[in-house]
Amino acid sequence: MFASLRNRFEISPHRYAQVTTVALFGLALIVLTGAAVRLTDSGLGCPNWPKCYGGPVPPLETHAVIEMSNRIVTALLGIAVIAACGLSFFRRPFRRHLAWIGVLLPLGVVGQAILGALVVKYDLRPELVMGHFILSMMLLDAGFALFWCSRYEPWERRRSWDRKGVWAVRALVPLGQLTILAGTIATGSGPHAGEFEGQFVQRFTFMGSDTLEWVVQRHAALAAIYGVAAIGVWLYLRRPGGDRRALKPLTVVLILLAVQGLVGYVQWELELPTEIVWVHVALATCNWLAMLWTIAAAGRLEPRTGTPVAVERGDTPSGESASAPAGAGAGTA
Repeated sequence: MFASLRNRFEISPHRYAQVTTVALFGLALIVLTGAAVRLTDSGLGCPNWPKCYGGPVPPLETHAVIEMSNRIVTALLGIAVIAACGLSFFRRPFRRHLAWIGVLLPLGVVGQAILGALVVKYDLRPELVMGHFILSMMLLDAGFALFWCSRYEPWERRRSWDRKGVWAVRALVPLGQLTILAGTIATGSGPHAGEFEGQFVQRFTFMGSDTLEWVVQRHAALAAIYGVAAIGVWLYLRRPGGDRRALKPLTVVLILLAVQGLVGYVQWELELPTEIVWVHVALATCNWLAMLWTIAAAGRLEPRTGTPVAVERGDTPSGESASAPAGAGAGTA
C-alpha cells in the first residue's frame, strides 16, 4: 500500500528543499521563543502541562500567555518537521539518508515536549532547562543537515582535496559547543532562571555566591579561544593552494562572534538586562547556524587515492575543467 502511494504521489527536489527551509526556520524560532520564555520570567507561567491552569486557553496574564505561545509555536513546529520527515519518502529521486535525518526531527520534537513537561513539573531545575536547550541545538544540527543535503544530489558537490583545511574547520565544532554549554550554565546561575515574583526556582550554586561570575569568566574565556581559533582557521584557508569554499561562511562566523562578544560585555556591565541577554542568545543561534554552514561548505574529503569523486555546480575555479585533478586551484564559496 505504501509503495503504491509512493508511486502515485511524488515531490520534486526543489519543493522538498522548500519544506526543509520551513522546518529549519521553525527549529531556529523555537530556540528564540524558548529563550524569551525564560528571560521574561515566564517559565512557570503555566504551572501544568500540556494545559495551562487546567484549561486549553491561558488566563489573560502576561507570563501565562508567553509560556502558552511558546507551546503553540512548538506544536506548529511539530507539523513542519512531520512534513519534512514524511515527504522525504516521496521525494524523487528518493535518498535514504534524507529519510533517516528526517525521522530524527519529529523524534526530537517529541523529546522536547517530554523535557518541557519535566521542566515544568520540577520547577525549572537548571539541569533540565539546560537539557531542553541543548536538545534544541541538536535538532538545529539535524534540521540544517536536512536543509543542506536536500539541495544537492550526492554527485553534484565536488569533494575537497584540502584534508588539513577541512579538519581545521571541523575542529572548531567542539570549541563552539563548549562555548554554548558554558553559556547555558551561566544562564542557569544568573537572575534569569525563569520564575516570576513569588516563585522559587533553583539555580546553580556550586561556587556559592560567586557562581555566576565564575561561570561567566569561563564562558568568556572559551568564547575568546573559539574566536582566536576561528581566525587562525580563516587565515589557514587563505594559504596558497588551499580550498577556500568555507571562507565566506567562516567570515560570517567571525563577524557574529565579534558582535556577540561586544553584546556580552555590554550585558554584563549593565547587569544582564533581559532584552540584551535575548539578543546575545539570538546571536549565538545565528553563529551556530553559520558554523554549520561553514562545515557544510568545506565539504567531504576525497578518498586518499586522489581520484576526483564529484564536481559541485558552480564550484569549479574559473578556467578549470570539471575533470581537473584534485588540488589544482581552490573552489569558490
